[in-house]
Amino acid sequence: MKAHNLPNLITVGRTFLVPVVFWLVLEGRDGAAFVLFVIAGLSDGLDGYLARRFDWRTELGAYLDPLADKLLLVSIFVALGMRGDVPSWLVIVVVARDIMILMAVILSWMLHKPVEIDPLLVSKVNTAAQIALAALVLADQAFSLGWGSGRDVMIWLTAALTVGSLLAYLRNWIAHMTA
Repeated sequence: MKAHNLPNLITVGRTFLVPVVFWLVLEGRDGAAFVLFVIAGLSDGLDGYLARRFDWRTELGAYLDPLADKLLLVSIFVALGMRGDVPSWLVIVVVARDIMILMAVILSWMLHKPVEIDPLLVSKVNTAAQIALAALVLADQAFSLGWGSGRDVMIWLTAALTVGSLLAYLRNWIAHMTA
């Protein structure tokens, strides 16, 4: 294996953790789900760091990394929503945002006006908030930390960032498509 493939290998490893974390959440094994979710979240930072630091960026990685992130976050929010640990409206907001962005990208390709996939700052902050909320909920459930009011604040912050991120992407997409 060549070193420049290491970030992509880490991303693929994160993707393999997704169904395991999903299953653990549904089985109520929150401690194990929390640990694996944190490992997955840290791996996201590690693969990005390695790709930037050593210039190991690849076109494949540019597609794989955000897909792995979305798979992890959408699945964790769906699992937490199924258990009632986060409100269903938040699950809908998180999932709908990703579906809308994906539909916009596909439509732009179909119209031969592909958009460059470049994460916005608000999207990076949104992803961090979603990861933090999911980790907080799993930790609270696993270790009975009593973070009810902190959870509520994070739910609303995550919702606002998710909607804000969607609006920012849609604004850029509309500008791109009408240019």
